[in-house]
Amino acid sequence: MILSRVKPAIGGETPVTKKTKGKGSSLVEDYLTQRDYVGAITLLEFQRSIGERGEDADLWLAYCAFHLGDYKRAMQEYKALTEKPDCHPDIWVYLACTLFFLGFYKEAQEVASKASKSQLQNRLLFHLAHKFNDEKKLMGFHQKLEDMTEDQLSLASIHYMRSHYQEAIDIYKRILLQNRDFLALNVYVALCYYKLDYYDVSQEVLAVYLQTVPDSTIALNLKACNHFRLFNGKAAEAELKNLTDISSSSFEFAKELIRHNLVVFRNGEGAMQVLPPLVDVIVEARLNLVIYYLRQDDVQEAYNLTKDMEPTQPQAEGSVRLNIHQRTEYILKGVVHAALGQEVGSRDHLKIAQQFFQLVGGSASECDTIPGRQCMASCFFLLRQFEDVLIYLNSIKSYFYNDDTFNFNYGQAKAAVGNFKEAEEIFLLIQSEKIKNDFVYLSWLARCYIMNQRPRLAWELYLKMETSADSVNLLQLIANDCYKMGQFYYAAKAFDVLERLDPSPEFWEGKRGACVGIFQLILAGRQPRETLREVLPLLRNTGNPQVEYIVRILKKWAKDNRVSL
Repeated sequence: MILSRVKPAIGGETPVTKKTKGKGSSLVEDYLTQRDYVGAITLLEFQRSIGERGEDADLWLAYCAFHLGDYKRAMQEYKALTEKPDCHPDIWVYLACTLFFLGFYKEAQEVASKASKSQLQNRLLFHLAHKFNDEKKLMGFHQKLEDMTEDQLSLASIHYMRSHYQEAIDIYKRILLQNRDFLALNVYVALCYYKLDYYDVSQEVLAVYLQTVPDSTIALNLKACNHFRLFNGKAAEAELKNLTDISSSSFEFAKELIRHNLVVFRNGEGAMQVLPPLVDVIVEARLNLVIYYLRQDDVQEAYNLTKDMEPTQPQAEGSVRLNIHQRTEYILKGVVHAALGQEVGSRDHLKIAQQFFQLVGGSASECDTIPGRQCMASCFFLLRQFEDVLIYLNSIKSYFYNDDTFNFNYGQAKAAVGNFKEAEEIFLLIQSEKIKNDFVYLSWLARCYIMNQRPRLAWELYLKMETSADSVNLLQLIANDCYKMGQFYYAAKAFDVLERLDPSPEFWEGKRGACVGIFQLILAGRQPRETLREVLPLLRNTGNPQVEYIVRILKKWAKDNRVSL
């Protein structure tokens, strides 16, 4: 996915300097026109080494480093300039911009205060107020924005980060109407459409820019992300391969983002090598690492990553509205707590999970979305209110026909309300071997078979299992459910195995009742007489004194009715 970064890669706070005068200046400008910042830096450093430094060469060096994404180098260059006695006041705001992109927000605010007042300073403080969640200051700096392109672009970026994508699109389109040569704005518009899940529209808008700048890292990465959403990870990866083949000079600018996205496109391959170092660089790296741990069933590691992660609080104005990042954080926290609660048997974790799911599903922005309805279904699932679970799952089932996880939960909810026929059909759609070997799946499917008058299939599920605690539990379920449903033949077989594993009176009583039940069904003509041959060995497996009395009665009846034993 295209990601929001802890260290934003694009913004309105670009340092603007005077043109270089002197020898080699035209060469530098040629490099900058081609966006070849590596070439420009190489030339400027060479000129510096041989003493041929043009006017403002140091400023240009810092400018190129900034645009290359080497904010640390840019910061060092600007710091050196601030130490000179004739330092221009604007240098302080340029330095503050580099600190902002490095994530040093408090330091950026302090340094920006030393700069002379300007629209660039106001834009930077506007973004810092957003980072600090200071609504009062944010509105104050907002009011100081003017109807100029740079200020409007800054406002659009704030709209984007607050998930107000349509408002951002409106600003970008208005500027594009006035300045049709501002082609890069098409990338921003495409990114907004991506966030709104209009991936095909995003592709169309993006194509306008890529026709002119075919080697743009950000644009090609967004194209890859659209392919990931529209098609699959392989299609997305092919687009990124084109990007690395081009080896654009701007590739360094977003190499961490590209590496991160490749892990996502490859369904987690290489996650442990790539994601941990990026946890504090790219916001979603932590979230995707949590997802990776959950997929590996390493719930404790997933919990360790999320326990100190405090989701940003939604604005408390009327109904709660969540942006996409908040939604993802809350959902992941809910999933981790639910998984851990089930693993260690903790009601506290399950309650916390239920609260997170309810917050997302009940929010004004998510109540009618697919993730929002999934969250409400999860909330009611944990509360064991399965009628309510089905209200939400029924509304989105058409989107998840072949989704094994969805069908696993959907089948359980159907079975829990007694709709065993549909539950069985849903369970049998599941293809995942991992789920099909899960005891919860096996036990629910066995119960569905029994309730649907097909106990032989439930018995076959048990026969395929290796001896374990789970196989004994399944045996008990088969014994009790078959007995309850009057399917005494398989109840007797199950109680017989249980009694041999644990010769307790309870299992003998169950087997005795089941054997007598078989005899009653034979008398009523609902069970073949020949079944009596299998009942006698089951009874004789027990050393209880009652056995001989029951056997004697059965034999006498068989003799009188000419049934060969």
